[in-house]
Amino acid sequence: MSASSGPESRPSPAQVRRWRQYLADERAEGAVYRQLASRRTGEEREILLGLADAESRHEQHWRTLLGDQVGKPRRGDLRTRVLGRLARTFGGVFVLALAQNAEARSAYAHDADATDAMAADERVHGEVVRALATRGRARMSGTFRAAVFGANDGLVSNLALVLGVGATGISAGAVLVTGIAGLLAGALSMGAGEYVSVRSQRELLEASTPDARADEIIPDLDVGANELALVYRARGMEAAEAQEHAAGVIARVTAGQGVPDREVQSFEEIGNGWAAAISSFCFFASGALVPILPYLFGMSGLPAILLAAGLVGVVLLGTGAVVGVLSGAPPLRRALRQLGIGIGAAAVTYVLGLAFGTTVV
Repeated sequence: MSASSGPESRPSPAQVRRWRQYLADERAEGAVYRQLASRRTGEEREILLGLADAESRHEQHWRTLLGDQVGKPRRGDLRTRVLGRLARTFGGVFVLALAQNAEARSAYAHDADATDAMAADERVHGEVVRALATRGRARMSGTFRAAVFGANDGLVSNLALVLGVGATGISAGAVLVTGIAGLLAGALSMGAGEYVSVRSQRELLEASTPDARADEIIPDLDVGANELALVYRARGMEAAEAQEHAAGVIARVTAGQGVPDREVQSFEEIGNGWAAAISSFCFFASGALVPILPYLFGMSGLPAILLAAGLVGVVLLGTGAVVGVLSGAPPLRRALRQLGIGIGAAAVTYVLGLAFGTTVV
């Protein structure tokens, strides 16, 4: 699309306001990428500086349209300003995930004053940032998964336990002891479960990884008759492709060029068993602590139950938003989903506790 107005025609006041905001946002986004680049070296630094240069091109587009109506420099929108502050303070995958989400919400595709190239640029920028963020997600995914699951399980399970037993009418002291027992039992169970889960997954994948020492026998194979092609067929190649690849490997070895380098598999996404176990234990315990805080401070009855539910609700909103940001999804939607699931499960347990308490009485 082409811009509907140019320097030769007077834009409307609404257009001027919108263009000035676009100009401020592009300037702020370019600053975010430069801040992120200042914390990196090598390839990632060059990529981020390239994104900053692209934002400068977009900035110039709006300067040209505004002409003498550029006005005083404006601040970017709140989202971009927060992103810039985070980039200066933290950097890392969290900010990249926020930037990915911001690029995906660009309004250029639906604005006649932005060009098709600018709208396409924003889509490409989103994919570039997604690829950069993926590297960080891969490094943290195993431990982060355990931390998030641990915290949410601690929040929801212990809230459900506290609400369930509290609804039966037992004393506040008994509720507190039950909550502490739930915290300890759940944290130990989660830690042990995560360790076994991660270790088992790594062992399964390691068992499926080609043996590096198998390459050592390639020079001793019979050049005319060998089963090397069967190895590649078993790994998924078609018969003709496997035969050709095997012949190429044998030819290299025969010519004294050595065995071709094989890609080394990494299990970064899975994480480390001990790290996952410790993370899961600590985060479950911290999550499970929240519902019993009112009882630790001497509260009892319905006020304690309502405060426990409120505290857990706030934390669930926070963890849901963090997961949404890191996954590049809308944080509010993820936060509300987390809240609904957690409070819904606890509410069911509370109703069952009420029914059980009534039956006992």
